[in-house]
Amino acid sequence: EETDFESLGGAQVHLNLSGTAHLITKKEEDALVLARYVLGYLPSNNIDNAPIKVIDDEPNRLAQDLNSLVPEDPGMPYSMHTAIETVVDKGSFLELQAGYARNAIVGLGRFDGMPVGIIAQEPSVMAGVIDIDAADKICRTVRFCDAFNLPLVTFVDSPGFLPGVSQEHGGIIRHGAKVLFAYSEANVPKVSVVTRKAYGGAYVVMSSKYLGTDINYAWPSAEIAVMGPGGATNILYRKELAEAEDPQAERERLEAEYRKRYLTPYAAAEAGYVDDVIEPAETRPRIIKALRAIQHKS
Repeated sequence: EETDFESLGGAQVHLNLSGTAHLITKKEEDALVLARYVLGYLPSNNIDNAPIKVIDDEPNRLAQDLNSLVPEDPGMPYSMHTAIETVVDKGSFLELQAGYARNAIVGLGRFDGMPVGIIAQEPSVMAGVIDIDAADKICRTVRFCDAFNLPLVTFVDSPGFLPGVSQEHGGIIRHGAKVLFAYSEANVPKVSVVTRKAYGGAYVVMSSKYLGTDINYAWPSAEIAVMGPGGATNILYRKELAEAEDPQAERERLEAEYRKRYLTPYAAAEAGYVDDVIEPAETRPRIIKALRAIQHKS
């Protein structure tokens, strides 16, 4: 339902700019309805389990459209919102802080009636890079879900942390460390899916195996590495590039070689950092199967 943002005034500022508001409505009555809806995802208190709802959506439903969601060109964007809304129970995704730090996505959803917290990057906004605001947004959601026994499902596509003087002076290292701590400390079931880029520190903090995530999946399009092919080629093959008759052609050849050898999920799976490389279409049933297997995790 469309919202008349101009009539919302200060609420819109706090949803989009300050990050103070998670959800906004036009009328007080709508706010009460929305509050009841949000509470439907949560237990009555912090020691109960989240309520399971009977849903009309096949748990083994496949989504063939996901097989072509990620473009072959790694520089092309796509919508992570589409991926999330496709794999959760139909109509169950409730995004929080939707206008703030839009390079990150956080919210609540259900898988086969089980409420979960959802964390993701949005590659169509700032390429899904993690900045200070995104780190705070992710961290707070992870800790909220851990407090109320909501399993965490994370979708990863991030080329790294946002560089720059303003981010460094603003404490991106401190804020990024909050995400690492939140995921490490969370005792709830944790499942992650790497859809494309998972580079360096951004890969580590986003529910990686290093942080105690229970089940880590990757799509065949996943690129899990210390850094992207451009930066890696500059470091690893600096001498070869300097001596090449045609540096540009040699760079392209070396980048392609690096991509083929290292930027595949199979290398990460072989090393034990990914539990399985899955077909995108089967993401929903695989997540549900994983959540069922670890739902009684202590």
